Amino acid sequence: MIEVTGGVELPARREDIELRTTDGLTLVGELALPLDRDPVATLVCLHPLPTHGGFMDSHILRKVAARLPALADLAVLRFNFRGVSSPRGTSEGEFGHGIQEQHDLAAAMDFVAARGLPAPWLLGWSFGTEVVLKWGLRHPIVGAVLLSPPLHRATPDEVAAWSGSGRRLVAIIPELDDYLRPAEARQKFASVPEGELVDVEGGKHLWVGEKQTRRVLTEIVARVNPDALPLPTEWNGTPT
Repeated sequence: MIEVTGGVELPARREDIELRTTDGLTLVGELALPLDRDPVATLVCLHPLPTHGGFMDSHILRKVAARLPALADLAVLRFNFRGVSSPRGTSEGEFGHGIQEQHDLAAAMDFVAARGLPAPWLLGWSFGTEVVLKWGLRHPIVGAVLLSPPLHRATPDEVAAWSGSGRRLVAIIPELDDYLRPAEARQKFASVPEGELVDVEGGKHLWVGEKQTRRVLTEIVARVNPDALPLPTEWNGTPT
């Protein structure tokens, strides 16, 4: 029995993948699937700001891929936006300021469709939430989870477009965020009255620490596969 904490990676089927964008770039990524069964839903992960160190291994997204295929029967697709490097490799192209990344998201969703992955949700963190809000409604998704949305690039009209879209929108807002705190978030997301705002007491933009990690993963699973809750804190086996 091991404690599920820190950098523990639980068993899963992991595959290095490449995505091809319509503007001719190859992006690198990874698909993680439950080890011995089909996934019940899919998370497509969009990482924080590349110019500030964001990449597919940004810690929350890495832990989503390390834990949730085993603990919540989820498929997890991570990739580096254009021009971004990680231990997996470097995606072609250069930073697109949230505009050209629309093609990166489209390539990921094409991959989801080609593999027949079920019930796709977008999971954006910081800059990744901007790409979700601006371009996510172009795709057949169940909904989107926004971690620490700064709302620097997504316009009020782009946010409001989610209202009545039939797609769920969940924004997880840290109490002590550097960019958007709960009171302001309620104003900024008022145009989507059916959306869910989750205020996290003591939370910060980067969600550092196991307590914050577990809170975030629990909030994600509560929307995407609530039958998997509560998430186990121990694993009866060995990590990979």
